[in-house]
Amino acid sequence: MTARALEGIRVLDMTHVQSGPSATQLLAWLGADVVKLEAPTGDITRKQLRDLPDVDSLYFTMLNCNKRSITLNTKTERGKEILTELIRRSDVMVENFGPGAVDRMGFTWDRIQEINPRIVYASIKGFGDGPYTNFKAYEVVAQAMGGSMSTTGFEGGPPLATGAQIGDSGTGVHTVAGILAALFQRESTGRGQRVNVAMQHAVLNLCRVKLRDQQRLAHGPLAEYPNDDFGDEVPRSGNASGGGQPGWAVKCAPGGPNDYVYVIVQPVGWKPLTELIGRPELAEDPEWATPEARLPQLSKMFQLIEEWSSTLPKWEVLERLNAHNIPCGPILSTREIIEDESLVANEMVVTVPHPERGEFVTVGSPLKLSDSPVDVTSSPLLGEHNEEVYIGELGLGDEELRLLKSNGVI
Repeated sequence: MTARALEGIRVLDMTHVQSGPSATQLLAWLGADVVKLEAPTGDITRKQLRDLPDVDSLYFTMLNCNKRSITLNTKTERGKEILTELIRRSDVMVENFGPGAVDRMGFTWDRIQEINPRIVYASIKGFGDGPYTNFKAYEVVAQAMGGSMSTTGFEGGPPLATGAQIGDSGTGVHTVAGILAALFQRESTGRGQRVNVAMQHAVLNLCRVKLRDQQRLAHGPLAEYPNDDFGDEVPRSGNASGGGQPGWAVKCAPGGPNDYVYVIVQPVGWKPLTELIGRPELAEDPEWATPEARLPQLSKMFQLIEEWSSTLPKWEVLERLNAHNIPCGPILSTREIIEDESLVANEMVVTVPHPERGEFVTVGSPLKLSDSPVDVTSSPLLGEHNEEVYIGELGLGDEELRLLKSNGVI
């Protein structure tokens, strides 16, 4: 078999919860040997949101596939010695502790460079340098402070969090990009470097178009938004696409919570759309015929479409719109997604055997490389690879391993 993309790259994974583990899981899927270093008590998410008693939670298993697990108490002197050796043998080190936590262990960037000048050391924090540096950050805190919540929701309603984990997993994807760039640059420089990614910054990067619109506001209202009033900030605009082509989620039969189809109205799609909704005269009506004419009455336009769509199931609406090449997509519930045969066939919904759970369903790798296929394997049990790493790779003896365990070092 062809070696996978990151074959031979060892990652020392000192991350926990979601932002860091999502990054290192992607690295593992790309072929890196990811060694997850946990405190003897384990990553906190092993026990959080459990659906079954006394086994690793789905929260943990779905973010830690294809990794190995070792335990180590880095507060002990022997633990620090072992960590030093692990750093020496690694290509990448990733952590998402609170600011300064790794420094306080005695492993500053200067010290890490002394141990291994070639290592790429990636850190995920809530915020960059400045007044927010020491604030605690969670997924929705990052959304709140990165521009997402203020622009998500309906006009007149409260700011809303998005279901997509853009603060945690979104930051993880950004971190992977930084790590891969640093590894590539190491090929020419011979040395590693620091990679810093803040959750607020990653969310802001994903909210780039809203800062575009903030600047456009200086020149007047945003015509493609359905809002009636504009102040000096980008408003919440419901399901408006906010792009060059207007879009909205229209209701379908029988009217359940996810019986909607999202429809984009392109100029070329207006004529077939008028025929579908039974209003062919609107294709030539000067008040409706052009995008410029429709822009001031987007709410009415989508109301007309919804009067048609609400009489049909969403899958029939999808079929009829796609027959005319009109961009659209049904709102898929989590149940529909987990049962979607095409997502299973594309290995995006994957069933994984687990030694204690039996099996679980997870999201597969969205990165499809022709020469580096992904076989999703189970998350590791706590300390499952202690003997393999400490004896087989670091060369410790059986007796020392037993003493390390009895002394609380591993």
